[in-house]
Amino acid sequence: MKKEEEKDLEQKKKDQEKQEKKEQEEKEEQKKQESIDKELKDSTSVSGDSTKSHGEILKQQIIEGQETYDRNPRSILLSSITAGLEIGFSYLLLCTVFSFFSDSFPEESLFKIMAFVYPVGFILVILGQSILFTEQTSLLTLPVLNNKRSVRSLLKIWGLVIAGNLLGGYIMAFILIWIGPKLNIFEHTAIEKIAEHVTDYNGIVIFISAILAGWLMGLLSWLITSSRDTMSRIFVIYIITATMAFTGLHHSIIGSVEVFAGMIASTKIELYDYVKFQSFALLGNSIGGGVFVALLKYRAFVYNIDMERRNY
Repeated sequence: MKKEEEKDLEQKKKDQEKQEKKEQEEKEEQKKQESIDKELKDSTSVSGDSTKSHGEILKQQIIEGQETYDRNPRSILLSSITAGLEIGFSYLLLCTVFSFFSDSFPEESLFKIMAFVYPVGFILVILGQSILFTEQTSLLTLPVLNNKRSVRSLLKIWGLVIAGNLLGGYIMAFILIWIGPKLNIFEHTAIEKIAEHVTDYNGIVIFISAILAGWLMGLLSWLITSSRDTMSRIFVIYIITATMAFTGLHHSIIGSVEVFAGMIASTKIELYDYVKFQSFALLGNSIGGGVFVALLKYRAFVYNIDMERRNY
């Protein structure tokens, strides 16, 4: 009996120690979060040229991300559909440029020339404040990293935004497939060639390419927040998205329009091609924006706060 009582006492002691350790860790985590919140609250521009500090940009990004979470789901869906429609204007220009210059330049050169008009749809979407998945990926991840929102709410809003973007893109693809030949600005041949150019890679290549594209789009969101006037924002959007187009990086939303239109207009692009592209592109874009921008930018800020706390 004594041995059993001793075992019970030992077990209770261990449980109590675990509970105390857990409570201590929770207190430390709470203090750390309070320090982060205080530092974000106190973040202001300090340089003479009014350049925003890392903390100020981060604070604005978190606030903007939370504002999106607070919007009505119908509003988010409609804004996302609008973004999918607007990004279609980039595709309209891509097809037009491809057809217009097809007799003057070799095909490889055409895809480089198309990079100069590729940013137009992104400028319309971002300055018009429609919700584009890749531009919002890091923005919506930051409130989760800052313990203001849950992972479940992030996945829910991501799903809503992706659905809206893709639906808007599908609608625009059908419109452009019909109107292009009617206006004699491009034929279905251009649609087919562009779709083949996007899908002519194995899954791993598309995945890594999409990570780089998502990374650039996350940086685009960060740089836009740091910009203070419209012209500098247009310049940033143009440089980032033109870089994506010139290098052939895979973007899940405009790429969806390109491949979906090809699937509808040509027998050479099959449903498998679309599903393969979209799966790898969405996953890659998510990782690029969520990990390589949101997580790294946030952790750099938190690490700096940890160092300051230790010095004190």
